[in-house]
Amino acid sequence: MSKNASQGETTISLYEAQVKIYPRSIIGPLARWRWVMVWLTQLFFYGMPWIQWGQRQALLFNLESKRFFIFGLIFYPQDLIYLTVLLIISALSLFLFTAVAGRLWCGYACPQTVYTEIFLWIEAKIEGDRAARMKLDNAPLSLQKFAKKFGKHFVWIAFALWTGFTFVGYFTPIRELLPDILHGSAGAWNTFWVMFYGFATYGNAGFMREQVCKYMCPYARFQSVMFDDDTLIVTYDEARGEPRGSRSRKVVEGKNLGACIDCTLCVQVCPTGIDIRKGLQIECIGCGACADVCDTVMDKMEYSRGLIKYSTNNGTANNWSKKQILARILRPRVLIYTGVLWLLIIGMAVSLVYREGFRVDVVRDRGVMARLEGDKLENVYRLQVMNATETMQRYKISATGLDNLQVDVESGNDEHNNIIAVKPAETRGVAVDLEIADGSVSQGSHKIAFVIKALDTNETITEKSIFLVPR
Repeated sequence: MSKNASQGETTISLYEAQVKIYPRSIIGPLARWRWVMVWLTQLFFYGMPWIQWGQRQALLFNLESKRFFIFGLIFYPQDLIYLTVLLIISALSLFLFTAVAGRLWCGYACPQTVYTEIFLWIEAKIEGDRAARMKLDNAPLSLQKFAKKFGKHFVWIAFALWTGFTFVGYFTPIRELLPDILHGSAGAWNTFWVMFYGFATYGNAGFMREQVCKYMCPYARFQSVMFDDDTLIVTYDEARGEPRGSRSRKVVEGKNLGACIDCTLCVQVCPTGIDIRKGLQIECIGCGACADVCDTVMDKMEYSRGLIKYSTNNGTANNWSKKQILARILRPRVLIYTGVLWLLIIGMAVSLVYREGFRVDVVRDRGVMARLEGDKLENVYRLQVMNATETMQRYKISATGLDNLQVDVESGNDEHNNIIAVKPAETRGVAVDLEIADGSVSQGSHKIAFVIKALDTNETITEKSIFLVPR
């Protein structure tokens, strides 16, 4: 609040200035697990685009050709149902995992957490530990400060641009994209998305950090509906820790003071800057950094570990053992999530196993409803044959539904047998004439069906259509 004395006006600020968080580094079993997840996720992300499958990229979502390659599988836009089921499986997996173990995804595998961890590591290597970074930020501008800040941001930007390049490499063949980027000949859209994703990584992990988790991510807002008293969360044992207070190492736990010595290290290591001793908060990402540092303090005080730990509300309130806590995992909501999830996974797997190796779309020629050629009445169609395999395939086209219906594939490789060849993972359009003797059928619309047979695999697809006889 400020006051202008000359005019007698008072200004009230409704928003508190954001205080920068300087997380303290910590070494412990949970911190090591976080780094294991950093390595696993980033080895996958940066390495997968370079893996080849036959003569192509193993994982490629080629938007230009409208084909998506996932190892030996090829998907088309018509396979949107698989993406839908995959998203439902992902959502249910998140619900199940959250109901069992809280926000461990956020604390160990979320891209925001992972990249923030990497950027913090780079910052610590260049600027120093928490105290050194705070001192540097508060110091006036000098050559040393400029050099450290410039070096940090240079590495951040380089890493972010490499991340953006890798991201685009999932949509454009990365082995073609790299020389284009190096020679400055990459297309406008590829360049835009490399810069956009690089800027997003630089901004989110370098500057916004915990703000993304606290204000932008919706997960923290609806997590409470998935939690119950048997969900595993980071908990502070208030009954054991209170009353808190500083003391010498000679003071025995439980004599006038609880186990918490009020060192505030649990707050200093928290990447979102919360105090876990105030209970579970939506800002908590479940990383367990506070549990690691608290255990080191308990060791120094020669107190038992576990003042801050992964537990459940029921486990903490009833002083349950790990075995008793684990026994509560298989509760109704977990069983329901698991059952539905397995049904979807099995259903999708079976569908992929029995998925046909090609697709056919039939479109009538809109310009010509029917035409008379000599004594023959013709209807013209266009067939789009999509080869979803990685070998050349031959397809024989025939039609049923009317007696003496003749098929003429105008662009067939073998016009007498109405056979066409389609290259691997390609789509080929062919014009097809259906002919029947004029006057042999009544006027109006007649149901017919195209029968397309893959000669090499014996797969057959039947597509319905109509044959029009004008009045």
